[in-house]
Formats: sequence, C-alpha cells, structure tokens
Amino acid sequence: MPDNATHARRDDRPEDSRRVRLSRTFDEDAELYDRARPGYPPELYDDLAELAGVRPGSRVLEVGCGTGQATVPLAERGCRITAVEAGPHMAVVARRNLAGAPEVEVVTADFESWPLPREPFDAVLSATAFHWIDPAVRTAKAADALRPGGALAVVRNQHVRGGTEEFFVEVQRCYERFDPDTPPGLRPPAAADIDGSDHAEEVARSGRFGPTVFRRYERDLTYTTSDYLELLRTYSGHRALPEAARNGLLECIAGLIDGRYGGRVTKRHLIELGVSHRR
Repeated sequence: MPDNATHARRDDRPEDSRRVRLSRTFDEDAELYDRARPGYPPELYDDLAELAGVRPGSRVLEVGCGTGQATVPLAERGCRITAVEAGPHMAVVARRNLAGAPEVEVVTADFESWPLPREPFDAVLSATAFHWIDPAVRTAKAADALRPGGALAVVRNQHVRGGTEEFFVEVQRCYERFDPDTPPGLRPPAAADIDGSDHAEEVARSGRFGPTVFRRYERDLTYTTSDYLELLRTYSGHRALPEAARNGLLECIAGLIDGRYGGRVTKRHLIELGVSHRR
C-alpha cells in the first residue's frame, strides 16, 4: 500500500494508468479528508518565506489545495491566494475553511485545463498534490503562471521508519492478506534513503527553472485506533480497494492496534519542500 513504501518506491509516484482515477477518490469524502489529514509544520512556512519569497502581499497560485491544509496558514500570513482544486466537494470545504480570508479565491477546476490569468504570480505552491497533475503539463504550466524570478514550491510527504516501528512491520500481514498487490516484506524506508532527485530532474528538464533547493522536516504524529483508521480511509490506495477487502484490512489493522499496541500508534512523516525559481 502506498503509505508503506520502500526506498525504491515513494508514496507519491502513482502509476500513470491509475493517476487520474486515484486522484478522484479524495473528493468522495471531503469532510473526512478535512478532519483526518494533518497540516504542515510551521517551519515549512518560514522556509517558504526565506526560499520562495512568500510573504504578506505575495500573489500565490496553489495547485490542488484540498480542503485548505496549506491555504489557511498562508492566508493567515497575509498572502493573496488563488487556489485551484479539481474536487468540487473538496473546494466547498476549502471555501468554508477560508470564509474569513477575503484575499483567497478557491477555483473548482482541473489545473491542466484552467486558463491562467494574465497577471503572473509570485509563487506557485503545490502541497502533496503535484504528483496528481499530468506530468506533461504541470512543470511547464507552473512556469507559465510565474513572473520571472518567481518560485515553484512543491511539498511532498512520505511515511518513513520511526514511530511505533514494530507495528509497521506487523501490519504488513494485514496488507498482504487483503491487498494482493502488496509486495511481501514491505517496510517503511529510512528518511535518509528518500531521494527527491526525480522532482529536481523533472524541473531541470523543463529548462524553465534554476536549481531546486530542498528542506526536510521529520515529525511523529500519534493516532488512536479510530483516528488512524480515518487517516487510512483518506489514502487513495485504500479507497480504491474493493469494499470487502478494504473493510477486512481496516478491521485487521484495528485489531492489531487495540490488541498489541494499547489503542495508539505513532507514525513518522517526512515532509520535503523543493523550491525552484523561474528563469
């Protein structure tokens, strides 16, 4: 499953044949997504200011805003934001969460087909969403949206080794039982083994940007059994399973957490920020 990847397979590399279908699963329960998905660490926004120049008054285009996990903190920092979200239900929740932010517009549209406004942006941000955009379009269109010297900022998230480590070893038996696509013996990778060069290389191939600068943040988040199951229900790979298999998987995981880990597990997240400036 995509939240238990080896170092050779990142969480955010969907197969192109499944990319569009999986990307639509998030909109099926926008309220759950809003409730279960964590935001981003405060230092990420400090680094956006330092590396991308995202400060009060900056014009920011956010690609795939979800329900506003990154949009709300940016709005609180005084940015003027146009947030493009393909999922209509997600966009509704995002507008509710941003109701007190008059400098934010949430647009319901696919980024690939959305017509860019005439005035360029200071920054294009995509937080845990850039991998869902058509690879043939995303980098070039981000460059088209930016003023010269403007920044493309891409945030990626990966489950890595740490937290309740033994649970993430044992839980693979549940995945192997209910998801036939799970490779045997799958383990979370060490943070040091996560390679962000694929993104840097994609940006460099476009010829539109300078070098990509990265910042990384590790954090442990602790979940009760019910909270962890809610989080799993927001993952595209889990949502794409047949209902009987998904229910069996979640029951197996719940039994393991309650039976052996006292109803709580800790998951370590690696958040990676990559910033590239348009030439």
